Amino acid sequence: MKLGIIADTHDNLVSINIAVECFNRLEVDYVLHAGDYVAPFTLDVFSRLKAKFIGVWGNNDGERIILLDKAHEFGFKLHESPYHFKLADKDILLMHEPYEINALIKSNCYDLIVYGHLHRIDLRQVGSTMIINPGECSGWLTKKSSIAVLDVDLWEAHIIDI
Repeated sequence: MKLGIIADTHDNLVSINIAVECFNRLEVDYVLHAGDYVAPFTLDVFSRLKAKFIGVWGNNDGERIILLDKAHEFGFKLHESPYHFKLADKDILLMHEPYEINALIKSNCYDLIVYGHLHRIDLRQVGSTMIINPGECSGWLTKKSSIAVLDVDLWEAHIIDI
């Protein structure tokens, strides 16, 4: 199983299109979005994904009612952050802001912690926990657009510059 990981898309339709094409080409099974879609029209682009979509709200997602309507239209799941779920026998914590991330890592409760908000890449393994912030997809802040892919079976992740 492969997971596509994305965060902080902030309405950049060009970058979102490239990310969706990349995820489809790599045949990811799920896309995890760590928040900050911003406008509802961004979900129209994600509707072209061949993967299932799970996301959390970010601090810049103001149009929640319309975003939620769009998400339901496309069969996407949007949750409050942090959102804990199990996938392929892995305990996953998906969140936007990395509140108490060091304590969460030390807890050893999660196999994977995915977060966004900081607009910078964080890819590391600490004990039994993989931590991934794919950086910002939008590229607005850092002028660098990136996503991540995690091969769950191999337990290997890498960042992809887009």
